[in-house]
Amino acid sequence: MPKPTIFDVAKVAGVSIKTVSRVVNHEPNVRNTTRTRVEEAIAVLNYRPDQSARNLASRRSHLIGLIYDDPSVYDMPSGGYILDMQQGALKACRSTFSELLIYPCNFREKKVGVKLKALIEETRPAGMIVAAPLSNMPKIVRAIEATGTPCVRLSPGNDSGKKLTVSTNDREVSAEMTRYLAGLGHKRIAFITGDPDHKAVTNRFLGYQDGLKESGLEFSESLVAAGDNSFGSGEACAEKLLKRKRRPTAIFAANDDMAAGVLRVANRLGIDIPAQLSLSGFDDIALARQVEPALTTIRQPLVRMAEQAALMLTKGNGNDKDLQDAQVIPAAMKIRESTGPAPK
Repeated sequence: MPKPTIFDVAKVAGVSIKTVSRVVNHEPNVRNTTRTRVEEAIAVLNYRPDQSARNLASRRSHLIGLIYDDPSVYDMPSGGYILDMQQGALKACRSTFSELLIYPCNFREKKVGVKLKALIEETRPAGMIVAAPLSNMPKIVRAIEATGTPCVRLSPGNDSGKKLTVSTNDREVSAEMTRYLAGLGHKRIAFITGDPDHKAVTNRFLGYQDGLKESGLEFSESLVAAGDNSFGSGEACAEKLLKRKRRPTAIFAANDDMAAGVLRVANRLGIDIPAQLSLSGFDDIALARQVEPALTTIRQPLVRMAEQAALMLTKGNGNDKDLQDAQVIPAAMKIRESTGPAPK
């Protein structure tokens, strides 16, 4: 069966090929009823635009790049975080007939900026999505901006002025989780911090401190352990916190991987969760629902965040005046079996 063409779509929809082109490229000045007819014809025919022809006509690529911290440098990388971003970006690209280029980036390399520039010059993407912690690293952002390529940063963790960013309310929702634990009667609530290069994760620590203050509890350095976002660091921090004479009755980890590390150590030490220790994390990766007991956590809307970032680039090449410069998609608490009343 021959591959459907733009002429076939125009015939089925009863419009001109120019109108089909406008719908495919998400251009304005197309009536909603007409746009719907064209989209239905595209779905029925399973039409896919010729990317090389689109690129030639628009003088730019219909390719979106997604770069993130290279997971191969970690002993136990978190696959859930990356998969959620890819899922969201792919969803947006499919809806706009764009392609997605994924690029694990090792920011520790001295020539990482040179490699990024070479990649962009070779592929000429319509824009780049930069995931945390790369999104708050000036050398990464500058290398992309030097090529003139639009860039949307995910969870940069700081005030980005008029830069295009998509983030979540890390600090506010972390304060909410801390208040929830305090509301269960916990007075010794520990916190495991994440990688200091990840500014959004640092905001979670600030939220923990806010929540303590709002609950009338004093902040204590002795209840803070420094992790690096990895499962192994969660284990190490748990060993430090749970072997103390006055151990905490609740632990809030800055991500789910570290929380899972705490759960493993607690099981090994014979500490019952949640009867003797309440445990919560952040991100709501698949692992949070697979462990026993299921983990109370905060669902970071990574799929929606990556999808929105891709749409900001595919609709108007990052210059759509209707899009906000900085968008915040709220996170939500997910209460499960790993938290309960403080032990008497």
